[in-house]
This record gives sequence, C-alpha cells and structure tokens, in this order.
Amino acid sequence: MTLEEELGKILIENKLTIATAESCTGGLLSSRLTDVSGSSDYVKLNFVTYANEAKHKILGVTTEVLDNYGAVSEECAQQMAQGLFNVTGCDVALCTTGIAGPTGGTPQKPVGLVFISIRYKGILTIKEVRLSPDIPRIEMKKRFTDEALKLAISTLSGNKLC
Repeated sequence: MTLEEELGKILIENKLTIATAESCTGGLLSSRLTDVSGSSDYVKLNFVTYANEAKHKILGVTTEVLDNYGAVSEECAQQMAQGLFNVTGCDVALCTTGIAGPTGGTPQKPVGLVFISIRYKGILTIKEVRLSPDIPRIEMKKRFTDEALKLAISTLSGNKLC
C-alpha cells in the first residue's frame, strides 16, 4: 500500500477531510492524494502557494513573517497550516515550504530543507527535514511529499484514530 493510499484509508475510515497548501512541492502532494480512487470523499481543497504573495493573500501568512523569517521557515509553515484551516474548514491541514534546488539555498537554509506543517484537532505540528542537496529536484519533491504523507499518517494514527 502506498503512503497516499494508507492516508486515504485513515481519512475515509474516520470521515475526515484534508486540504493542502504547497510551495516547494508545487502540487505533487495534491497530485499524490488525488491519485487514489475515492479521494474526492476526503480531499477538500488544495492550493499551490508558490509565491510569497500567494502565501499572504490566500493563506494569510503575514508580511512580518515573510520579511523576518522568510517563506522557508517554521513560522511560515505554521501560518500556512493555520491559514489553510481558516480558509477551508478542513479537518486536516497539511503544508510544505522548502528549497528543492538545485539552486537557491544558503548556508542557513540549504537546498534540501523543508518545513512540513499539519494542523489537526487544534494542534499544530511542524517537522523540519533536511535532505542531501545533491538529490535531483524531481526526486527532492517526491521525498518532501513522502515526508509530508508520513507526518500526516503518524499524526492521525497518534490520535488513536486507527
């Protein structure tokens, strides 16, 4: 069973909805969720908020957070998940923001860094993942989405839903 199928099973069994807001994964997380037959029963709404302007206008990420911490930050990931929940009313808000490379990184925020946020039952969890900057961009995005799906599965399983 794939990660997206496992998550879908949990969502269906518990009558939960999910929404995503993606930056560095560019819609791949949404695509993977909707690759599962029956996903229309639980996928509520998905956004690709690649630009800072989209994060601000759609999800309500503050300009202060974007200016002071940047789009690739725990603070931004936190506001993305809360904003996604506010906009969609979903049960599970799952977000990604990071640097897929191969360019664009800094010593403080290298290529391969992603912050994944999930909001469920009023609890917001942020996971920071650092992968090798040598991974090709397409594979980097795949691994970022693997990590997001794993976080969602563990979060929902940790709440004793299964």
